[in-house]
Amino acid sequence: MTKKAIVVSISVAEGMAEIAPADWDRLANPDPACFDPFVSHAFLKALEESGSIAAETGWLPQHLLLRDNANTLIGAMPLYAKSHSYGEFVFDHGWADAYQRAGRRYYPKLLSAVPVTPVPGRRLLTGNGPDADANAERLLAGAVEVTRRLKASSLHITFPTEAEFERLGAAGLLQRLGTQYHWTNQGFAGFDEFLATLASRKRKALKRERRDALGAAGITVEWVTGKDLTEAHWDVFFEFYIDTGNRKWGSPYLNRRFFSLLGAAMPERCLLVLAKRDGRHIAGALNIIGGEALYGRYWGCIEQHPFLHFELCYYQAIDFAIARGLKRVEAGAGGEHKLVRGYLPSHTYSAHWIADDRFRDAIADYLDRERPHVEAEAAALSAYAPFRKSCA
Repeated sequence: MTKKAIVVSISVAEGMAEIAPADWDRLANPDPACFDPFVSHAFLKALEESGSIAAETGWLPQHLLLRDNANTLIGAMPLYAKSHSYGEFVFDHGWADAYQRAGRRYYPKLLSAVPVTPVPGRRLLTGNGPDADANAERLLAGAVEVTRRLKASSLHITFPTEAEFERLGAAGLLQRLGTQYHWTNQGFAGFDEFLATLASRKRKALKRERRDALGAAGITVEWVTGKDLTEAHWDVFFEFYIDTGNRKWGSPYLNRRFFSLLGAAMPERCLLVLAKRDGRHIAGALNIIGGEALYGRYWGCIEQHPFLHFELCYYQAIDFAIARGLKRVEAGAGGEHKLVRGYLPSHTYSAHWIADDRFRDAIADYLDRERPHVEAEAAALSAYAPFRKSCA
């Protein structure tokens, strides 16, 4: 008997509110052990419902949906029409400038990503069924077609998994490498066991930093997660977040409502690491807990203390990952200073479809010249890892 062909249709949803959470999450996180909180319906909806991510902020949702002939959702792709390149962490401002100098428009462009979240994860959401690969190809073809119909300059898929990166390259998209710093749990029983893997001088430096960060100023640290999270906690953390945003970027991406919605939707995935001095919260870091990893997201303070940033963002994250048996800590974008604290260079990926052949060729040439420098830098930095030779 001939197998009946699966008829598929592709449509666009202009917001997560139009998509049933169970349908999306079935495709985004088919394996709870590898749960990715950032592609979950709850996280993406909180971004949109809060108004942090919307057409007014330069992010117009155009989520791609793939359905079979029974109207069952069999594929999905987070997708946004962008009127700028902020909040992406894969920088293409030079490409936009080149378009403008040539009298062309770079915006709008299409972006498949988790907004303002430079965390590697799946972008072609197809579950893990037998047709997953074919449906991923259909999603990609659909995204390119949407790009054409919107007369957008380009389609960008940022921070995909390595497997998706290879698939996208095989499909003809331009490939770009980046670098982040990740800490890997080698089955440590505690922080001291991790310290034992470091060279003597580095080990002493880290112990001194931890001692100076807390003991000298009489600072205590608490972990707050799950049902213990309250609006008062989000109030103090948002004060820290705004302070950092104002000092670094001038306009923080997320509003206060986002954090309330996030805490209400997925409290068990949120970890606030808060520092207190003289009974008052003075600094904090927000982490998101995944199935395999702890993801450092935002940090801020209202008092400056030596090494407190390193303590809350890096060392406390390691402590928590060890306690929870998580495989790694991903501490976010940038920061070579993470290297000496046990966070090693790790490649990140992006893929790019450029509508104009001339610009495509120019960007391809740029990426061909950029890639060896990224690879060489990661290799050179790895040579400065703080580990003992026997533990490298």
